[in-house]
Amino acid sequence: MDQQIQKPIVTLTDAAASKIKAMMEKEGKTGYALRFGVVTGGCAGLSYEMKFQKNPYDNDIAFEQKGIPVIINQESVEFVTGIEIDYVDTLRESGFKYKNPQAKSSCGCGTSFS
Repeated sequence: MDQQIQKPIVTLTDAAASKIKAMMEKEGKTGYALRFGVVTGGCAGLSYEMKFQKNPYDNDIAFEQKGIPVIINQESVEFVTGIEIDYVDTLRESGFKYKNPQAKSSCGCGTSFS
């Protein structure tokens, strides 16, 4: 049987996974999943959205990344496939950073793209 190795829809770096786990614990959301996707809006047309959700909806894609359950809605898949989510915390900047091969352009805020 021929098996294709498929690149994960979303890849979390160790730093991002660690921050997400810490946020889940702090917010009392242990056992929840990370819902990640895109919504219309932002300065470049689409914005990333991350929140915690207990259970996926019927048409969601659910998988695990570094011990974190991840939920993505079907509509977001084409915009986020192959994305890497990182977390940085330096003197100059702090927050999640997105490396998205699907984005044609992005704006200075780092959370909006087209």
